[in-house]
Amino acid sequence: MKTIQVIGGGLAGLTLGIGLRKRDVPVTVIEAGSYPRHRVCGEFINGRGLDVLDQLSLTGKFLDAGAIRAETAAFFAGDSRSAVRRLPAPALCLSRFTMDQLLADEFQKLGGDLRTGARWQDAVGDGIVQASGRRLRPVENGWRWFGLKVHAKNVSLEAGLEMHLARDGYVGICRLATDEVNVCGLFRRNGGAGAVGDALELLRGAPGSVLRQRLAAARFEQDSFCSVAGLSLRPQRAIERSECCIGDALTMIPPVTGNGMSLAFESAALAIEPLAAYSRGQCSWAEIRETIARRCDEQFSRRLAWAGRLQSMLFSSAGQKLLMGLTRCDWFWRWAFERTR
Repeated sequence: MKTIQVIGGGLAGLTLGIGLRKRDVPVTVIEAGSYPRHRVCGEFINGRGLDVLDQLSLTGKFLDAGAIRAETAAFFAGDSRSAVRRLPAPALCLSRFTMDQLLADEFQKLGGDLRTGARWQDAVGDGIVQASGRRLRPVENGWRWFGLKVHAKNVSLEAGLEMHLARDGYVGICRLATDEVNVCGLFRRNGGAGAVGDALELLRGAPGSVLRQRLAAARFEQDSFCSVAGLSLRPQRAIERSECCIGDALTMIPPVTGNGMSLAFESAALAIEPLAAYSRGQCSWAEIRETIARRCDEQFSRRLAWAGRLQSMLFSSAGQKLLMGLTRCDWFWRWAFERTR
């Protein structure tokens, strides 16, 4: 059988590796970093990605590792707030520090070849899957987009997921195990992200906001702080790529949907069977690359379009007021949830 080589050992790359090893496909994952590690991430899995975890027998392992279920969500803008709404389907919350290590261990237990601290140096050709994370875009429509994340203790939440809106960004907070919360934000500005102190101030929110009150007594865990810049939130079509891509290497969905981790798991799952067929010599690389691209576009295109519309609402005062009003309506809550999942 032909070996599948995966560039990138994040959620998508390791999930793909696990799925292929369960079908006895030889797999090598090349990862520039090491495990465990903190990543800028909402650490909130919701949507069809949960089905992928079930299919790969990973849900129980996540729960054993300390994952907790979130069943409610609420939106906040300044000092206004929505009602606490029950999620149509519970989410799963687990630190990436724990999750990435768990997936790496599972991949290796199944006989996968994981090479950390290594970078792909050759051309990307047949049998090679790009799962190396976001596509760098320093400026998009005149804005620089960047993400920040830190864990904190001594924080009380009204819902399993809280989304706090600001003028040029938003911050999501979800409960983790061991009395921790994950504080993760997406921001835009014309300049750079600034130093760590400035970044933590952004995560704390504006004076007088509910977010500021929520984190007033928070104890931030400095070693968990991380940032990422050059984000691109413009939807990408897989069929237009010359390479086989999954996860953020393919496209990013606006974080406000809480669906980014799910998209990583889903794109990996869509690629498993075609890549297994290629490994067995049943089809050409061009055929399976097109098959995977078509599957991803069919499953994600509508979701990405609706997520983009929701994202645009968040960066205008009128849009935020409209959104806060609509979140009080049960029909809108379910309608928006369905279209961004």
